Parts: sequence; structure tokens; C-alpha cells
Amino acid sequence: MVILVEVAAVVLPAALVLMADGGPFPWSLPAALVACALLPLRRWRPAVAAAACLPALAGGLGWPPGVVALYRVGRKSSARAMIAWVAATTAVPATLVVATQHLTPGAMVLTYAFSLFLSGAPTALGALITTRRRLTESLSEASRAREAEVQAREANARSAERARIAREIHDAVGHHATLIAVEAAALAATTDEPEVRDTALRLRALAKESLSEMRAALGLLNPEPAQGHETIPALVERARAAGLAATLESTHPGPLPPSVSRAAFRVVQEALTNVTKHAPGAPVHVRLSHRDGHLRITATNPTPAPAPRTGTGGSGLPGLSERVGLVGGVLTAAWENGAWVLEADLPTGPSKVGGDDSTFGGSTPTGVTA
Repeated sequence: MVILVEVAAVVLPAALVLMADGGPFPWSLPAALVACALLPLRRWRPAVAAAACLPALAGGLGWPPGVVALYRVGRKSSARAMIAWVAATTAVPATLVVATQHLTPGAMVLTYAFSLFLSGAPTALGALITTRRRLTESLSEASRAREAEVQAREANARSAERARIAREIHDAVGHHATLIAVEAAALAATTDEPEVRDTALRLRALAKESLSEMRAALGLLNPEPAQGHETIPALVERARAAGLAATLESTHPGPLPPSVSRAAFRVVQEALTNVTKHAPGAPVHVRLSHRDGHLRITATNPTPAPAPRTGTGGSGLPGLSERVGLVGGVLTAAWENGAWVLEADLPTGPSKVGGDDSTFGGSTPTGVTA
């Protein structure tokens, strides 16, 4: 198709030139044919093709190739270049006619006007088509942007609804399941009948297993990326890149239950956040150790005074303590030997439920603590 267009762009102007009855000068016809032959250059160098038409315009036969060349100038050139070429192709043929013919002032004006129309019309047409194409592309991009925005809003709405459902399930179902586990543990601790104790412990185990599975399911509803103990090194690295003097000492605990893994991540995250807020510039050392079915996380932050940490305005540590308690762990935060120490002890068994696991956070041979 492109080849056919190029052939037509050269052959048709040449045919129009050959149909003319010669020109005012002996070189008019050769100059016009040379301009037609150079028209393919307009695809890469519109200015060269337009310049090749100037001698043909001066010879009086250059308008057929000139119209094709000027159209390309309008398609690909800047506004300044278009004005320059329209002015040149208007002045060259019109001035030659005025200089060689004895014309009245009105005829001179008409000559320049006609020449301006012949040079300006194809240039303006090319510029109009280019502008239309760019406008179409802009409208298409705007349409795609609107579609992306609508999709993003829908995704945000779905995420917000999932988060709302997750909160409702956690607050309502989790509360009642916890009460069932507590009541079952209390019944097992107070009864003297072995069958009743066994039934109560099984009921407590089922309640706590349901809590564990529910929390894992709510983690799937979380719109944020999964964050667990495997991502703690990346968390510390991000803090270090942000300017925090953070170090990590860790022995890999292996696979952990999802709720315990997320709790471990949150403990380290809260420790780093506290250092950033309350002791900027101070170092913090995070240590993870795994022993006897427990993951111990210790964050030590040497700081000159404990006063910034003893306020009651924040809710980070209470909320973190609740999260750690929900997975059967214990969180402590204290000022020790010139350093602020945040320590969490998390059970790392395959399930939160077990024969030696207690709702109250400890364990005894009977599975109940006082």
C-alpha cells in the first residue's frame, strides 16, 4: 500500500506537468520533473523536497509537486517551519509573475493571494490531519486513563469491603470463639470428672483451632501484600536504607503458622517505628532466636532516657500486646541497663492448639494455668 501511494505521489504530479504546454522558460519542464522525482524524499526530509520544488515554481510548472511536498511539510514540520515554507513558496512564483508581467495593483494582489492559497492550503491540510491524529491519540489515552481510574476505584471499594468484613468477623466471631475457649478452659480446670475435663479440653481446642483458621483466612482478605517473619530482613533493610542504624541477628525458625508469622513481623515493625519516633539516630539491634518451640524476638535500643517511651498517648504497644496475646505469646517492654528492650515470646508449633497449650498463655501438664 505504501509503495502504491509513493508511486501515485510521483506519477500524478509528473503527468500533470507533462500535460502542460511547456513553460515560460526552457528549463521549466526539466525543473518540474526533477522536483517530481525527488518527492519520495519528503517522507524523511520534507524540507529537502520543498526546496527542490522552488526552481520548478520559479519556472511556472512547480505547483503539482509543490502541493505534495507542502502537504508533507504540514504533516511533519513545526509551525515556524510551515510559515517559512509557505512564505517562500508564495513569494517565489508570485514575485516572478509580477516582475515579468505588467500587472495592475489589483492583479498583483490577486496573484499573491492565489499563490498563498496554493501553498497554504496543502500545508494547512497536513497540519490539520496531524493535529486530528494527535487529538485522537490524546482522547484514547484519556479514555484508557479513565478506565484505569474506574478499575482502581472498584478495586479500592472491594478492598475496603473485604477489610470491613474481616473486621466484623474478627470482632464478633473472634470474641465469641475466645469466650468459648476461656469458658472451656475454666470448666476443665474446675471439674473433677475426667470425661467432662476431656470434653471441655476438646471444645477449647476446637474453639482455638477455629480462631487460628479464622485469622489465617482474614489474612487472605488483607489487601496488603503478605508480611511475615520471612520479610523481616527486608523490613530491617528498608529501615537501614532510610537512615536507621538497625542490625539484625537471626536464626531461621523455618515455617510458622500464618498468625504467628505476621505477629513476628509486627513486633519488629513496631520496634523500628518506636526507635524512629522516640529516639531518632539511636541504634537498634533486633535478635530472633528459635528454641523449644518458641520464637523469641528482642529489640534493644540504647537511649539516654526512658521518658519518651513511658507516655500513654500511643496505642502501638497495647495493640501489639493484644496481637501477640491472640497467638498465645507474651510481649514485654522495659528499660534495662541503659537500653529500651522490647521482647516477644511467640509459640511456633504447627497449630495454636495442642495438649500443652493454654488459653491463658502458659502451660502445665494438664494444659491449664492459674
